[in-house]
Parts: sequence; structure tokens; C-alpha cells
Amino acid sequence: MSAELDQLYQTIILEHSHKRSGEASQDVSSAGERSAVSHQYNPTCGDEITVRVTVTGGETPTVEAVEWNGEGCSISMAATSVLAETAPGLSLPELDTLIEHFRDMLRSRGQVTPDEEILGDAAAFAGVSKFVARVKCAMLSWVAVEDAVKHAASKTV
Repeated sequence: MSAELDQLYQTIILEHSHKRSGEASQDVSSAGERSAVSHQYNPTCGDEITVRVTVTGGETPTVEAVEWNGEGCSISMAATSVLAETAPGLSLPELDTLIEHFRDMLRSRGQVTPDEEILGDAAAFAGVSKFVARVKCAMLSWVAVEDAVKHAASKTV
């Protein structure tokens, strides 16, 4: 990765860890008829995330909103913010593709070049893959969203 690209990625992570997209000012632990909640905890780092995902029904279910509350390291908070900004408007198959690309990138130990067309700002976490202990930090909210979407989608059928 070039030094300029590495600097850009660091900037994205820092910005999202401080100015958090989707962070709710109220508790998100209750779900409505088109939403579901997932709580995830990373005992290694102490990161803790609760996400609520709202899905629209219809022929092609779509993510309407991702709201969250949590505490944790800057990687975890930034990854949650990026996902909360990216997911709304995606169909569930598009979200699955996004999550799988993110997961593959993080598990690659730096061997997979991120596809910025698919990942957008989430490509900024490519460097995290070189630090195995930090992969769980970046994935925590993505796993929570994946879990919540499964439950929310079943409510919209």
C-alpha cells in the first residue's frame, strides 16, 4: 500500500472514530416490527456494541437504517460508523456482499487488496488485517449487523 493511501485510510478511521455515523443518542436495545437488535462483545479488547437494523419489506428487502450504541477502541467505533453510513439503501444481497468482502479483506493478513468499488470507506481497514488481535475489533459491529439483519428480514416477509 502506498504511503499516501495508507495516510488516507488512517484519516478515514480517525474521522469516523471521532464523528460517529449512526450512533444513537438513545438506547437501541428494543426492536420494532421491521427492526432487530444484536449485541456483541469482544472480551479481548472490551469492545461492546448494540446495533438496531431496520429493514424495509417488499420484493427486495433493503436496509433502511443502522443505529448503534457502544464503547470500545477507535478501530471498533470507526468500523461501526463506516458500516452505519454505508449500509442504508443497500439491498440485503448487496449488504451480504459488502460484509463478505470486508471479512475476506480482514482475514487476509494483508494479502487481499480491498475492492474500493464494493467497500468504499471500509477499505480503510485493510491495514487492520495485518494485526490479528485487531480483526475482531473491526468485525464486531459487522457481525452484529449481519445477525440483526437475519432477524429483521424474517419480520418483513
